[in-house]
Amino acid sequence: MGRYQYLIFSALILAFVACNQHKTTNAANDSDKDSAGVLEGREAIRHMELEDGLEVQLVAQEPMVVAPVAMTFDFSGRMWVVEMTGFMPDTSGTGEDIANGKIVVLEDKNGDGEADERHVFLDSLVLPRAICLVDSGILVATPPQLWYYEIQGNKAGKRTLVDDHYADGGNVEHQPNGLLRSMDNWIYNAKSDSRYRKVHGKWIKERTQFRGQWGISQDDEGRLFYNNNSQNLLGDYFLPGLPGKNTHQREAAGFDEKVVSDNNVYPARKNLGVNRGYVKGVLNEEGKLISFTAACGPHIYRGELLPRKYYGGAFVAEPAANLVKWNILRDSGDVVTGEQAYKGKEFLASADERFRPTNLITGTDGALYITDMYRGIIQHKTYLTPYLKQQIAARKLTLPLNCGRIYRIVPKGSHPALLNTATSTSAMLTLLHHKNGIIRDMAQQQLVDQGVKAAVPLLRLSLHDTTQPLTQRHALWTLEGLEALTLDDVRYLLDSGTVKLKIQAMAALPSLYNKNNSKTVTGIIDSLLHQPATARHAAWLLPAVGKWDKGAVAMMEQYILTHYAADRYISAALVNNAQGRERALLEQLQAMHKDTTISLYKVLQETMEDMQSAEEKQKMAALELSYPRGYEIFNNICQTCHGKNGNGIASMAPPLNESNWVNGDKKKLAAIVLYGLTGPVAVHGKVYQSPEISGDMPGIGSSDEYSDADIAQVLSYLRAAWKNKAGQVTESDIKAVRKQYNGRQKPFTASELQ
Repeated sequence: MGRYQYLIFSALILAFVACNQHKTTNAANDSDKDSAGVLEGREAIRHMELEDGLEVQLVAQEPMVVAPVAMTFDFSGRMWVVEMTGFMPDTSGTGEDIANGKIVVLEDKNGDGEADERHVFLDSLVLPRAICLVDSGILVATPPQLWYYEIQGNKAGKRTLVDDHYADGGNVEHQPNGLLRSMDNWIYNAKSDSRYRKVHGKWIKERTQFRGQWGISQDDEGRLFYNNNSQNLLGDYFLPGLPGKNTHQREAAGFDEKVVSDNNVYPARKNLGVNRGYVKGVLNEEGKLISFTAACGPHIYRGELLPRKYYGGAFVAEPAANLVKWNILRDSGDVVTGEQAYKGKEFLASADERFRPTNLITGTDGALYITDMYRGIIQHKTYLTPYLKQQIAARKLTLPLNCGRIYRIVPKGSHPALLNTATSTSAMLTLLHHKNGIIRDMAQQQLVDQGVKAAVPLLRLSLHDTTQPLTQRHALWTLEGLEALTLDDVRYLLDSGTVKLKIQAMAALPSLYNKNNSKTVTGIIDSLLHQPATARHAAWLLPAVGKWDKGAVAMMEQYILTHYAADRYISAALVNNAQGRERALLEQLQAMHKDTTISLYKVLQETMEDMQSAEEKQKMAALELSYPRGYEIFNNICQTCHGKNGNGIASMAPPLNESNWVNGDKKKLAAIVLYGLTGPVAVHGKVYQSPEISGDMPGIGSSDEYSDADIAQVLSYLRAAWKNKAGQVTESDIKAVRKQYNGRQKPFTASELQ
């Protein structure tokens, strides 16, 4: 071990000891809501305000758990927890690349609701972020790789590399995570457009719709929900495996929709320690955060323990404001919308500044579990403002680093037990009927993982049991996972099921398509496309039809052009299937429709704008060689919000490609990158503002990571990238802008720069 590594290691050991030294059990010492002292777990609970009739119970605290960021359960009642110990040891991120992260297994042996045994399953990880139990092993995300480890008791066995590029680019705040095993048997992620599945012992990766930032969840229909740091709740109206075929398509209607557009928060304490606390409109007159700035860990509650009113609701964590929000959702059949449950208060809010909820999950006991990183610093170094650095120093928020909590929310006075059951076939079939959706999910997964073909006859009986619609869904997808689903099974649901069950059956059709039944399946899809109640979902099956019958898909596209060109969802589905044919499709549309305002015109034109020519690809490759540091910074920071092709990402950030800001005055562009930009901004003549995009772009001028030469390189790269044709930026240009705005901390507004 080198001297530098030794010093860092020693510092972390001291920090580990420090948590106990910082703790206080004297509530009077921390009654001031500006305080940032370390509280013992039970004392921290007393600083929480919670919905009437419920209570918070401590499940684990340091040293049992440290810096938890994600967790899951197994059928033995064990908790599998991801510990991101190395996150931001100080305001410079010193030693963040030390391999001190862990995957641990916690057990409650005496059944009192608190973990009393800790097993280190896997250690020496650099910033691990997500896990998923699959078959007899576990997926572990440790950027940039995704690994699969065999489970041998409480220890890791043989490992297999699943994806060497799971998290290419981006910093800690902007890398894929989640690993949600969805109802359709695929594993989906936040901040990612990839999905995974283990089939016959081999891992498959497919492209899907890009979703979210940190955390991902599903409802009883298998639809996905997610968010980004400034958006309360985003989600899909359609089932998740349908989009993502056309790499030119920037947005697809019905996906990445704003489910809850109200982003206001109501903290229980002052939130002076937020990254932009000095900017007008971030804090109110009391010093409390006004709207989300670190939204994460969205979770659809599907348990049976909490009162019925919470079922199907969306809970969202906000660690910057030390709270958990509850949203009430409404499903009209075509769209899902929602609203905050309260105005002026929260489901749970803490007066403890170190309460940092990072993820939410329903336990097998039906309780709502919260992973609490319990840290002073949660803002990553790349975007850390001088203001927040001062706050951290003044209130001594850097240490300790070894704290962490897991809580559960239960009805007041209750002490539910985690499920601990044998995984026999009969037990799993019984649990498919369980009132807790998490248990139903786990039962389905066990039957699929174990390849229990003996269960097929009973699954088929459940599929026909109309008194149990939730079980019907799981029976359908369990049969699909066992490769035992038949066309007759799907026809039964299409003929006799509700619209919701028909939608499930349609989503399963692509897995049944083969050479022998292609004409039959194509006929079924064509029929569904002609029915108003199912047309929007059937349109997303065009890629499956095209694989087997090009002539049939051409006729279906013609039907859509004639009847549905004004429908934004069906238009998106049509373009999803048209990669490489966008121009021909537009010409076909122009011959049929003179109204250029209809949805399909807009979708096609936007998609064609995103298409990169061979000449442009060659240009980008040359730029990577000319500006290697600029390309690296773009890949790690810029593309995570603005997109790899510079055309922006819905709900995140506007385009850089052909942007008037990128191609305009280089000093103004430098000012934005150094100090940030807030509020509405016009690009391509279109005004982008919250909630369409994040309301703030953070600057990187105060980051220790990037020199003036680095920043000059990334700006030169951007000004020559894609269709941009602007001049080079030099290191002296950056220094001049710094000198011009010496002492500035707050971000610019577009009007200031203009």
